[in-house]
Amino acid sequence: MEKEQQRNLIGWIKRIAAVSTIAVWTYVMFTFLKDPGPFAELAPYCMGSTMLIFGVLTGIFKGLEYWESQIKSE
Repeated sequence: MEKEQQRNLIGWIKRIAAVSTIAVWTYVMFTFLKDPGPFAELAPYCMGSTMLIFGVLTGIFKGLEYWESQIKSE
């Protein structure tokens, strides 16, 4: 039963991490859109922040998948 609870917890953490990441990314994109500067100057920051934000999400998912694989192998 404990393994099932851990798998359920991992699933919920993944959902929360994904929704939180999309919320942060949306906020950052709106911040860039409000900036009066030309988009050509903001594009590198936009791409860099997108890569960083979703890179963190990928790291979180990889860690959770590792945890999930440890549960299965026990």
